[in-house]
Amino acid sequence: MTKAPVSASQVSGSPHYLGHRERLRERLKTAGGDSLADYEMLELILFRAIPRRDVKPLAKALLARFGSFPEVVAARPERLKEIEGISEAAIVEMKIVYEAAKRFAKTVVRDRHVLASFSAVFDYCRTAMAFLDHEEFRILFLDKKNVLIADEVQGVGTIDHAPVYPREIMRRALELNATAMVLVHNHPSGDPNPSGPDIQMTREIVTLGKSLNVLVHDHLIIGREGITSFKGLQLI
Repeated sequence: MTKAPVSASQVSGSPHYLGHRERLRERLKTAGGDSLADYEMLELILFRAIPRRDVKPLAKALLARFGSFPEVVAARPERLKEIEGISEAAIVEMKIVYEAAKRFAKTVVRDRHVLASFSAVFDYCRTAMAFLDHEEFRILFLDKKNVLIADEVQGVGTIDHAPVYPREIMRRALELNATAMVLVHNHPSGDPNPSGPDIQMTREIVTLGKSLNVLVHDHLIIGREGITSFKGLQLI
C-alpha cells in the first residue's frame, strides 16, 4: 500500500494552520488585499483573537450567515455570538476593523465644505450604514459655511424602522448652533428607494426647520444597492 505523503507540519509537530497563517500574511504584504478572498480577510482578523485553531471554517460560516466581509464586521455583537466558535475577543477585533473603516471615511468629510465634497459624504455614509442589519437615523449638523459640526445617530431601530422625533432633531440643532443639516438613514433591505413614511417624516422636519431657520439640504437613504438623494428626486 502506498503511504500518503507526510507534510512539513507533521514532521515538525506544529499544527498545519500555522504555515497557512504565515502564507496568508505574506500574500497580504506582497500582493495586497485585493489578492485575498473575503474569507481570507476574515481569517486574518480571527488569527489575532483565536491563536490556536484553524479559523477558515469559522470565517466561511460567518460569510454564509451574513453574506459579505462588510456585513460580517458591521454585524451587531449579539448576532455574531450566534455563530458557534466566535469569542468575545474575535468580536472586538471585528469591531476594531469596522470602526477604523468609518473613521477613515469620516476624516475626508471632517472640516470640509460638505456640499462641495458630497461624494465623500456618500462614501462615508455608505461605509457607516449600508451593511447594518437594523435601521439607524443619522444627522450631519452643519454650520453657516456648511462645514460639519457634528455627526450623530438620533435613532436606532429594527430591520425596517428607526424612531425619529423632528422636535428633538431641531432642539439638538439649536444646541449646536447648526444652521443646516443632512438627514441620513439606511434601509437594511438593501433597497434605497424612499417609502411613504420616509417622505412624510422628511417633510415634517423640513417644515419645522424653516420655522427655526435651519435648512435641510438633503435626506440620503443608504442601501447595499446604492444611495438615494431626496434632493436628486426633487422631494426637497
